[in-house]
Amino acid sequence: MRPSPSTTRSVAAGVASVNNKAPLGYLSTSFGSGRVSAPDADVDVLHLKNLRSFLTPRDSPFVEGDNRGGGFVGDVDKVRLHTVEYESTDSAGSFCSDGVVDGSSQDDSCILLPEWAIRGGPRKTIYYDPKEVCAAVVTCGGLCPGLNDVVQNIVYTLSDYGVPSDNILGIRYGLRGFYDREAKPVTLTPSLVDGIQLKGGTMLGTSRGGADVKEIVRRINLWGLNMVFVVGGNGGNAAANAIAEECEAQGVVCSVVGIPKSIDNDILLIDRCFGFETAVEEAQRALLAAKVEASSARNGLGLVKLMGRQSGFIAMQASMASGVVDACLIPEVPFNLEKLCAHIAKRFEMKGHAVVCVAEGAGQDILNGTILGGHGTDASGNPVLQDIGLYLKSEIKKYFKGKGETDIKYIDPTYMIRAIPTTSNDRVYCTVLGQGAVHAAFAGFTDVTVGLLNTHFVLLPIPTIIQAPRKVNPKGRSWNRLTSAINQPILN
Repeated sequence: MRPSPSTTRSVAAGVASVNNKAPLGYLSTSFGSGRVSAPDADVDVLHLKNLRSFLTPRDSPFVEGDNRGGGFVGDVDKVRLHTVEYESTDSAGSFCSDGVVDGSSQDDSCILLPEWAIRGGPRKTIYYDPKEVCAAVVTCGGLCPGLNDVVQNIVYTLSDYGVPSDNILGIRYGLRGFYDREAKPVTLTPSLVDGIQLKGGTMLGTSRGGADVKEIVRRINLWGLNMVFVVGGNGGNAAANAIAEECEAQGVVCSVVGIPKSIDNDILLIDRCFGFETAVEEAQRALLAAKVEASSARNGLGLVKLMGRQSGFIAMQASMASGVVDACLIPEVPFNLEKLCAHIAKRFEMKGHAVVCVAEGAGQDILNGTILGGHGTDASGNPVLQDIGLYLKSEIKKYFKGKGETDIKYIDPTYMIRAIPTTSNDRVYCTVLGQGAVHAAFAGFTDVTVGLLNTHFVLLPIPTIIQAPRKVNPKGRSWNRLTSAINQPILN
């Protein structure tokens, strides 16, 4: 259960330790105006870094007209991190209710978090003169649907603030583009980015790892940049954090803001990363094709391998959405090969065919590897995996040899699910994230990322979200809903 407000909590890196002595107070307000915090309320909140002591406050250019009639976000508007009060520790989903599960740990450890996060959005007071802003946008890591959408909306929003068009740079081919002589930056104008959301990939190019942070900060200082937007996953946000810290160490005043990108949906705290929904939609196509192939053969098995190194969100969500999967295997839940084959055999008896969806990071223990990197890591620090799909195809075939045989159709869509334009819902999400990143920078914040938390847009300290990957909770309701929907037995 969640502790009472009087409890002292020691929280993880990037989060302040707070001793709450009294419940949060609220002002009495007129009907319909919502809850308004009392000014002297003792608040347990995720701490955000800012550069305001080095900057000059001024009115936002949107003050006239009250931001097109939409008003402004209060500087300390808050969003509650913990939204459910549980009856007891026996209630489903109550584990780690005061934080998030530590995805970097193999045991059931919990990262405790405070009660509130600061709300994202446009502030009435800004801390940069738009005419003096020089900004850079960089995309790094693997491809993801929506990269172009985010780049476009960062450029559009900077222009709306009044930043001169020739003061917005696009860094080519990832973070190395800051100092690679063969990858000169491009000037991003509204006309240049017009229509790029209709294409997959990233117009700026991307790369993984290997960035020289000191050299990047030297270029930031040399070029007079005071805003840098890093669109990336866990690795990209870790790089943004390193850049922000090096800027601080060198005395370079520059707001560094992350935009969380991951089709694996594996960034801590955030409801969903942009591109995830598009990837799930495309992954469904492979599962539906597997169903057709399997049901057209005697003892037909459709075996589909989807992306998901350490987190099985794509496999879980696509399996739930498609309604055709008989077994879903993800990295977070170990499985026994004999039990899996026995389950497939039962499905053959019941309906003559079966469909199995496996995330690429599942079953690495069976292949004598580990999710935590037993076979090394790539340039971004991600574990290099053995091919569970081909292994399962071979082993399942062996199991059924002499038992009626099986006709296995193996489908591996790999990069096809990430190299496409966004769905409409993801496109809207990317628009808001691009806008939110620029609002955060103009508000003087640094070393923060923007994202959706409990359906609200918030600003989060990057050190908090990069301390562990987000993973499917095997004891959580989402996994339980899937296994119940497809009648999947416990396979470990």
